[in-house]
Amino acid sequence: MAGKIATKGLGNADRDLVALGIAAAAIILFVATGSSVLPKAINAVFYSGRAPDHLLVNALLLNVVLIIFGWRRYRELQQEISERRQAEELARELAETDPLTQCLNRRSMTSATESLCADAKEQGLAVAYCMIDLDNFKQINDVHGHTAGDAVLVELAKRIRDQLPANASLARLGGDEFAFVASFDPVSRDQIDDLVIRLFERVSLPFELGELTVDATISVGLSSDEDQSELSSQTTDADALMRRADIAMYCAKNQGKNRFFWFEPTMENELRFRNELETGIRSGLLNGEFVPFYEQQVDLDCGELVGFEMLARWQSSQMGVVSPEIFIPVAEEIGLITELSDQLMERAFTDARDWAEELTLSINISPIQLRDPWFAQKLLKMLVKHNFPPHRLEVEITESSLHENIGMVRSIITSLRNQGVRVSLDDFGTGYSSLEQLRTLPFDRLKIDRSFVSELNDPNSNSKIVDAIVSLGRGLELPITAEGIEDETILNVLKKMGKLKGQGYLYGKPENGAQVRERLAISGKLAPHAKPVQTPVQPDVQDTSDGPPELPKIINL
Repeated sequence: MAGKIATKGLGNADRDLVALGIAAAAIILFVATGSSVLPKAINAVFYSGRAPDHLLVNALLLNVVLIIFGWRRYRELQQEISERRQAEELARELAETDPLTQCLNRRSMTSATESLCADAKEQGLAVAYCMIDLDNFKQINDVHGHTAGDAVLVELAKRIRDQLPANASLARLGGDEFAFVASFDPVSRDQIDDLVIRLFERVSLPFELGELTVDATISVGLSSDEDQSELSSQTTDADALMRRADIAMYCAKNQGKNRFFWFEPTMENELRFRNELETGIRSGLLNGEFVPFYEQQVDLDCGELVGFEMLARWQSSQMGVVSPEIFIPVAEEIGLITELSDQLMERAFTDARDWAEELTLSINISPIQLRDPWFAQKLLKMLVKHNFPPHRLEVEITESSLHENIGMVRSIITSLRNQGVRVSLDDFGTGYSSLEQLRTLPFDRLKIDRSFVSELNDPNSNSKIVDAIVSLGRGLELPITAEGIEDETILNVLKKMGKLKGQGYLYGKPENGAQVRERLAISGKLAPHAKPVQTPVQPDVQDTSDGPPELPKIINL
């Protein structure tokens, strides 16, 4: 826009130079002809002298007209120049400021930060870059409308601006993200902390928007240039400060929001690891690196093997064996958990089809998958594809799944049970399921979380919680499975509680499909149609998931 205005102005200026030249020439000619014509004209009028030459009189009159034209054009030129300057100023403001809040925008914030860094360096000061994100802003827009959302942003910008020192620059980077940059004495870093605390106090006050009142919180990330050696030589100070403040802000959001963090180098490592995980998961799905492992499920009374629970394992070509506690949450967040689960179930159904008919297969279902109203139909279609009997399948869902959409979950459970699939409530006691939900939802089994079972190994603890869960299951006529049986002490305590099914490292660590097949062949529990056991392709592959490996904490973006 500014370029078009300037081009148009230059075109007008070229024409005005011509007009100005004509006017100047007219003035010169007026002086020349006037010095000859005017004396003769005066003499002719007052002293009956000889009249001036008509040609010269006409030339003089023409000069007068040209001078008037030039004067008018000069005034128009001044007005056009003034309007052009106003238009250029408006274009500059539109290019550098946010029209809603009148803050700087992302583009101009970079130059403002670089300028402040240069001035601060000369004065021996440090620079703090603060990134601010309004928590749950989408919910404000959805509930109250975008007009109310815009009003909240305007008021938020005003509250932030009121707290900033004179040398600070405030910008709206986009959406609900704001940032400010300010210089400070390196030995008094706490003055920035005090400033941010005042911001939290101001923002925590209700936003009064006419008859509407909105409550909001913010998450804040901070970075500084105190240690110049840490700033990348490949980026400007402004870019590095903004990126690191952004990382710190997302760390604040992942820690529960409504808080602030200063950037630390470990945060960058966590973000890099997170990106590597996302890339690795995508390539792992393409390369078939996710494989099912199976943990034995045993009848505690007789010690007879009754089935297996499928567990996800990632044998990454880059990172080795990665614990599901690490990659499952990431796969859920980036929308790949359904594809990952489908791959695992396809292989598990193929493996389990060759097991003896009395052995069951348990699979864990993510709460994300239960948001799909067609999940039951897709799972049943997969069973038909692999010719796997529905009555041998047990689907495990967690208590957290019951609170997102209880109606849909009930419909999915009912559809699966109508086709013979059994459904169990996993990790019972760690969530928020109510007795009403247990009574009304058609579960077939309860699974006691390993955190309760492991306490049975402590002689100073008691088994009241496990006793209560077992009694509850008996009262609701729901069979019980105990997870995390790792020694004979726990096993003996559980045996005294009644008829239970159990699983844990006491019966061996989870094994891959080839190892399970070899185990079943030895115990005579392969299906009659199963082919003879071949030497396992990877006999040395063992489950190493005693717990998550020592890897960086994951930053969720």
